[in-house]
Amino acid sequence: MAKLYFHYSTMNAGKSTLLLQASHNYREGGMATYLLTAQFDNRAGQGRIASRIGIGEAADTFAPADDMFAKISNRLAQGPVACVFVDEAQFLSKDQVWQLARAVDDLKTPVMCYGLRVDFQGNLFPGSAALLAWADEMREVRTICHCGKKATMVIRRGPDGKALKTGEQVVIGGNETYVSLCRKHWREAVGD
Repeated sequence: MAKLYFHYSTMNAGKSTLLLQASHNYREGGMATYLLTAQFDNRAGQGRIASRIGIGEAADTFAPADDMFAKISNRLAQGPVACVFVDEAQFLSKDQVWQLARAVDDLKTPVMCYGLRVDFQGNLFPGSAALLAWADEMREVRTICHCGKKATMVIRRGPDGKALKTGEQVVIGGNETYVSLCRKHWREAVGD
């Protein structure tokens, strides 16, 4: 039975590594997978999902106006797919998450989404909010704060290294820009 899954966490928890490993396991068993990632996140190169530990894979991309149901339907027309994997799922729109849910229900294809739950201000991303509402199963990918507690928040650092409190919700970056923290240390970093 196909399901819509949401694997969520903060930055640097290993979400892309888990996605790539799961896709590999399917393919090792002789089953095809379909990988998707946000078009504008090209840190690893255009149309590429990569992990900080050095593994990566080519992927199709999605843009804000893309119909995810149509993308999956078009891919299925080329041959069977055992599972669809979506990296950077926080960048999906609410409509796109609904299109993924429809693909699960109508096309009977499992969809595994991996992404951030909250932004640097502690607010849900639109795609994450929709996935939290509509996913059949959710799994938290845990990472830790520098104090050893579970990290649930993330700060964005400015050029001076201090936590930013304002700015665009989406700014692409890695370890040089973002730090995952527990709520207590996030509050200290943002001066709350």
